[in-house]
Amino acid sequence: MKVSKARAAENREGILDAAARLYRERGLTGVGVADITRDAGLTHGGLYRHFASKDALVQEACARAFDWSISPLDGATPNTTVGERIQSYLSPQHRDAPGAGCPAAALAVDAARAGAELSEVFAQGIERNIERFARLLGDSDATMVSANADADGAAVQPQDRARAMHVVAAMVGGLVLARATAAAQPELSNELLRTLQAQLIGLLGEAPRQGTGA
Repeated sequence: MKVSKARAAENREGILDAAARLYRERGLTGVGVADITRDAGLTHGGLYRHFASKDALVQEACARAFDWSISPLDGATPNTTVGERIQSYLSPQHRDAPGAGCPAAALAVDAARAGAELSEVFAQGIERNIERFARLLGDSDATMVSANADADGAAVQPQDRARAMHVVAAMVGGLVLARATAAAQPELSNELLRTLQAQLIGLLGEAPRQGTGA
C-alpha cells in the first residue's frame, strides 16, 4: 500500500524523535536501527526510505535533540531567572532522564569520536546554546529574565559570552559527573549537583530557589 506524503512525513518525524531520545538514553553505539524503528512503530526497512544511511539519521537526530532548551521543571514564566534554569539543569530529575534532556551532556563524548560531520552538528548546537545563555546573562537586570529571552536579539557582548561559556561548561560537566556516579554513590552524585548549583548561582549573584535541589 502506498503511503501518503503526509503519513510519510509523520513517519520520518517519528523516527527522528525516537532516535533523538534513544541516542541520549543509550549512546550512539548502544542503539540499533531496529530499536529506533520499533520505538517509532515502523518496520526495520522503513528507515532507509527516509534516510540515506544510519550516519545521516544520527546527524539529523542529534540536531533534533538540540531543540531541547533549559527551562525550570515547572515551566518557564516571564519571571524565570537564570538561577532557576541552572537549578533545573543540575537536578536529579534531569540527571535521571537523559533521553529527554541536554544532548551535550548525553552525547558529547560520542560526538568527539564520530568524525567531523557530527562534530559540526554539535558545534552548531553548542554555539547556539552559548549565545542564548549569554543573552540571558546580559539582560539589563541580570536577576529577572524573560522567558522570551532565548530568541535572537541584540549582539552578544564578549563578557557575557565568556560567562556563558563558563556556566554552560560547568553545568554540562557537572551533569556528566553526577550521572557517572549516581548508581554507585548517589550521595556523591547529589552533592555534585547541589554544590554546582550553589556555586554557579552564587557566581551570578542570585539566591537559590527552595525545593529544587538534589
